[in-house]
Amino acid sequence: MSCSTRSHANDPVNLVQARAASAPLTAKEPIHLLKFLAYLAIGGSERQVLNIRHGLDRSRFDLHLGCFGCLNEQIAVDLSGTPLEVFKIRNLYGPRAIRECLRLASYLKRQRMDIVHAYNFYANVFALPAARLAQVPVVLGSIRDTGENLTARQRAVNKMVCRLADRVIVNAEAIKRTLVAEGYRPERITVIPNGILCPPLGSIPDRALHREFGLSTNDVLIGVVSRIARGKGLEYFLDAAPAVAARIPTAKFLIIGDNAFNPDYREELKKQTVELGLQDRVIFTGFRLDVPNILSSLAVSVLPSLNEGLSNSLLESMAAAVPVVATNVGGNPEVVTDGEAGFLVPPRNAAALADAICRVLCTPNLRNTLGQAGRQRVLKYFSNERMIQNVERLYGDLLDAHRRKKALARR
Repeated sequence: MSCSTRSHANDPVNLVQARAASAPLTAKEPIHLLKFLAYLAIGGSERQVLNIRHGLDRSRFDLHLGCFGCLNEQIAVDLSGTPLEVFKIRNLYGPRAIRECLRLASYLKRQRMDIVHAYNFYANVFALPAARLAQVPVVLGSIRDTGENLTARQRAVNKMVCRLADRVIVNAEAIKRTLVAEGYRPERITVIPNGILCPPLGSIPDRALHREFGLSTNDVLIGVVSRIARGKGLEYFLDAAPAVAARIPTAKFLIIGDNAFNPDYREELKKQTVELGLQDRVIFTGFRLDVPNILSSLAVSVLPSLNEGLSNSLLESMAAAVPVVATNVGGNPEVVTDGEAGFLVPPRNAAALADAICRVLCTPNLRNTLGQAGRQRVLKYFSNERMIQNVERLYGDLLDAHRRKKALARR
């Protein structure tokens, strides 16, 4: 499989723009890099950082991590060998936040950081000013959604602090368009899509979920792999279920994931399940760490989001050769070629969602055709190797440009 980062005429994903005129890095010691997230948890951005960590060229990069706290013990175990600095604050303002910001700046100077890369609103607001205060050569922010979950004030603050960044990294063209419309400079925005690990496919479909939940091997599992959050549109997935069940009597519906921060919404969904008479058909699996095994049990993977950046669960489903049905929002059209690698439907439209699911399952051979096409698309455009190559090239180009500019200033 080729992982070239050169643009292709038919490649719909604009990977890296405005690269500096290149000269290979000549520094003898590795590049000192800090990636800063709000919290280390099981989420899209966090998983991308971990994927990059596993594939980053250790001979070129000395990776450090920073955060406000770790919400998952397994992640802390997985990070063994990577320096982690925690800055405990309760909010982004006040004396404690200022002290911790100054401590971060001191840490960056002491570790002689070459690059700081912050991820999303809270990390941007905290880490970007500290990086500039410490005179870090390359400072990068990230915005990985279209901002629907931020207040107008938060969007304004994010825009202000991102002016401190040499570049803002986004993972979808849809996000770039949104930011440009808000007044961000397009040449300061670089699109690097998510990359995921693509393990080989098993020769026999896994029936782990069937066994775990006492289901018949004939049951057809239709699932959403997602945090339980209002923007994920899970209520529309449940509204679509009766129409699907009427056509596919063996259908079972799974909501795979959880969110301890939003228990009220989870309870609303469970109440909706009862009101729809689906209590014998809908399974809430709770939080899972075995998503690859779960995906191999699904007949269709559904993403009914109301807004989306670039979904890891969508990519992971396609990588597992599971046909997908997703809403036509955010970065979803950049991942799913409608009718070729899955189906796109309007958001908030349970009828369209049900029709697309039934079309996948009731059309002979379509399930396999869509699944294989989706996997090939992920391998070509969204592999972890491709993402890491793009990230490493961008880091190197920006640091080279800084060093050349500094050398010219000395003359």
